[in-house]
Amino acid sequence: MDRQGKVGVLFVCMGNICRSPTAHGVFRQLARDEGLEQWIEIDSAGTHAYHVGASPDPRAQAAAASRNIDLSDLRGRQVETGDFQRFDYILAMDNENLGILGNLCPVGAEEKLHLFMDFAPDYGMREVPDPYYGGDRGFDQVFDMIEQASRGLMEEIRQGHLS
Repeated sequence: MDRQGKVGVLFVCMGNICRSPTAHGVFRQLARDEGLEQWIEIDSAGTHAYHVGASPDPRAQAAAASRNIDLSDLRGRQVETGDFQRFDYILAMDNENLGILGNLCPVGAEEKLHLFMDFAPDYGMREVPDPYYGGDRGFDQVFDMIEQASRGLMEEIRQGHLS
């Protein structure tokens, strides 16, 4: 927590158009709702450069909009080396992306890497599935998972950084 007192949170999936921007939007809204937006820096990125500069998938945006969350301002970007210094929490959506992040991670920053669903241990799933090749229903399931993990992460940040 060295960015003017802010806790940095980075959500990471493969292409940064489905899961990680959904988490970005959900967590940003949660921070706003709880009056903590000024204390938390939130971003999202992909481990691959497939969709750099692209808007979130229209199905992700539709799932978010149905719950009054706007993702339209978000744009895809790829994880950068500086992210490991900039963020306190680097949250992978699945083990594959966690492994990629682990390979990129500088020595001494490993404690920042987590599976996002570790913040929702009661959910019973450790990975957020990629809904990209599935139907709209997959985006709703992902949204439900992300909401639960976001609440757990917010509690962790409250207790560990904001109390």
